[in-house]
Amino acid sequence: MSLKLKSGFVFDYDNLLNEKCVSKDDVTALLPRLKKAHKAMDVMRKTGVIRGHLSKDGTPEKVLFSQLPYIEKGNLNSPESIARIKKFGESVRNRVDAVISLGIGGSFLGNKVLFDVQCGSFWNLKTREERKGYPKVFFSGNNIDPRSTQDLLNYIDDAADMAMHHDKKNPRKYKVMLICISKSGGTLDTMSNFMVIYNKLLKNKNVEVEVVAVTDPNEEKPTLLKKMAIENKWESFAVPDGVGGRFTIFCEVGLVVAAVIGFDIEAFLEGARQMDIACQNDDIWQNPAMLNAALKFIAAEKYGRDEEVMMPYGDYLESVSMWYIQLLAESLGKQFNKEGKEVCYGRTPIVAIGTRDMHSQTQQHQEGKLNKIVQFIRIENWKNDLTIPNAFPEVKKLAEISGVTMGQALEVARQSNADALISNKRFNALFSLPELNAYHLGELLYMLAMSIAYEGELADVDAFNQPGVEAYKRIMGPKLQQVKAQGKK
Repeated sequence: MSLKLKSGFVFDYDNLLNEKCVSKDDVTALLPRLKKAHKAMDVMRKTGVIRGHLSKDGTPEKVLFSQLPYIEKGNLNSPESIARIKKFGESVRNRVDAVISLGIGGSFLGNKVLFDVQCGSFWNLKTREERKGYPKVFFSGNNIDPRSTQDLLNYIDDAADMAMHHDKKNPRKYKVMLICISKSGGTLDTMSNFMVIYNKLLKNKNVEVEVVAVTDPNEEKPTLLKKMAIENKWESFAVPDGVGGRFTIFCEVGLVVAAVIGFDIEAFLEGARQMDIACQNDDIWQNPAMLNAALKFIAAEKYGRDEEVMMPYGDYLESVSMWYIQLLAESLGKQFNKEGKEVCYGRTPIVAIGTRDMHSQTQQHQEGKLNKIVQFIRIENWKNDLTIPNAFPEVKKLAEISGVTMGQALEVARQSNADALISNKRFNALFSLPELNAYHLGELLYMLAMSIAYEGELADVDAFNQPGVEAYKRIMGPKLQQVKAQGKK
């Protein structure tokens, strides 16, 4: 059984809804709650209101992520804002040598998805011409790791020295752009890396550094980073109110980095928009997000499948799993429901990738505790697929695997994994994309985001706050001051 959209996007739930797994009776019993959840999504789209949602300050806060796929005047993504982002992207071409994107959480994970799909692993090894004039891109600020930060600085130092001395007739400074992403401007991980890197690059006579701030756009009560941007005349983009970090891949937070690699922003948002239209259908069997949420919710609550393995088949989709970890964990991992009752709800997300983790995790998936749902992602048609040659015809074992493409072999491996799992009552499902491009990526990510919104309503938890994250932050600040005070003694 599967749900297929006109675009070719498929949600195959045959191994999740059958006599061994979730039943149609289970879904039928949930229909009254699903009807309420669907109405809540309609209200969210029209007004931004989600029942019971409060900001971390305890005040009512709108939820606006469902507005982001629509490029319309007055929206967070307007024709003017998209034009400005694209102009910004063009401004770095053949001018900036390297961009360092500094962010954590959604400000890193979402941007890394866009980079991986567009650029792959070898982007920074390509010539400027091969990159069509776009800069090299590095990520920092997602951990406070002195070694990796120093390694990045060493690379920039070497590249700058090469630029200055390689062509003695035309010596030039190495141009580095720092894209610093923090709504408050006080994020420890991001800002510590930013200050270290910014300070070091300013002292390097071979480097020309510029800063772009992505932060709260409020100028009347500017955040720390916004105030710095104003004072230093840094170009700035918005981390908008009403869009939590795990949803910001669809707004300027993600699109600014998309622009500096030539990612097709309009196609990405159009894919998300078309998925949103599909998810407005009140028929569960025609609404991918509602159906996905319902099946996962039932599997967890009735059948104890409270771990979700996100397992794409494709190296450059591993970052999608990493992004999904935050989306699922922060949104649904809640101690209390909206009425204040302790429920300790949520599935534990796990990153896997095929075929790599068929040789590491699959033993646990196949024979371990019956507490998992394995969610596969596949690409139906790979661009420039490679045929496995019969390079050693005298070796029978190798000759047997020749003559098919790598894409075909990958799908055979995935199907074999899925069939083996369901044969042993192991729940699994499939999201299938016709090809790996901006449009279908937009479809997939938006469907996952909307699924989370639906499940929040089914579980009666606030899918848009993160009180558990705030708990460690309250402890971390004073501890850091203690360390600083001890260092002065």
